[in-house]
Amino acid sequence: MAGSRAIGRDVHFYHFGDPDNALGGMILNPSVTERSFLFILEIVIDASGPYWVISRSTGETLTFTDAALKRGHYDIRPCSRKVSLTRETCITRVLSRTITGRDDAFRQLVRERDGKCAITGLVNTQAYRNDWTSFHAAHIFPLSSEEYFVRSGFSRCITNKANERDTGINSCQNGLLMQSNVHERFDKFLFSVNPDDGYKITCFDGDPLGIDGKILDPICRDPNDEGAVLANVKGAGEPNFETDFPPGTDMMSEILGGPDPTKRMEAELFSRLNGLTLTG
Repeated sequence: MAGSRAIGRDVHFYHFGDPDNALGGMILNPSVTERSFLFILEIVIDASGPYWVISRSTGETLTFTDAALKRGHYDIRPCSRKVSLTRETCITRVLSRTITGRDDAFRQLVRERDGKCAITGLVNTQAYRNDWTSFHAAHIFPLSSEEYFVRSGFSRCITNKANERDTGINSCQNGLLMQSNVHERFDKFLFSVNPDDGYKITCFDGDPLGIDGKILDPICRDPNDEGAVLANVKGAGEPNFETDFPPGTDMMSEILGGPDPTKRMEAELFSRLNGLTLTG
């Protein structure tokens, strides 16, 4: 059973008028500064005007500096108008397991471009043998949300589409090469890459891989991962889906009995059937 994202949080933020009920929070890692925390709040807070963020322990107002954020409780005080949590939610990611071959070109191009895990920097020394064991070509924007990808205009950012009908979601520009364990943490929104902070990686959970504060490899830059912030910081956090299904597990029952089953099932089915033409 996957754990709750709220467990272990040591940073909490509140509306100053309701100091006993946290709007959200996060597990603090060393890469988080006052500046990056304020950027995070801009994603999860819906405000029609400016606001201050004040530390309860010191009474000081946070500023856009690179001073390390401290553990504790923070009150959001609007200058004049109300603030609330955004109604926006993160998209659903699952480990892609297509059965159609539609993304073969995607996988090959990402491998050729990166040659190493874009997050940890580990080089695949067996690439010359075409052995990519433990390396995954991961979609930044998941296949299961292709319609949203187009509707939100992300498709227009892709410059190497195959033809006019191609949305670009299987372009290598929407991919990163990752170690398989890194890919799993990426799909669970346990870390993000912030292009507005020098492509710095920020972890929202423990950091067993030692990637917090690292910089994304320059060869594959331009992901923008607000989804990880929404999944981890807003409220109690989005469901943390189970992905380890031992042989013999009734995967259908596990998904239906887990958090947000409709959303999860839709994403799982799309990832497996992506590009498959069904006929009667």
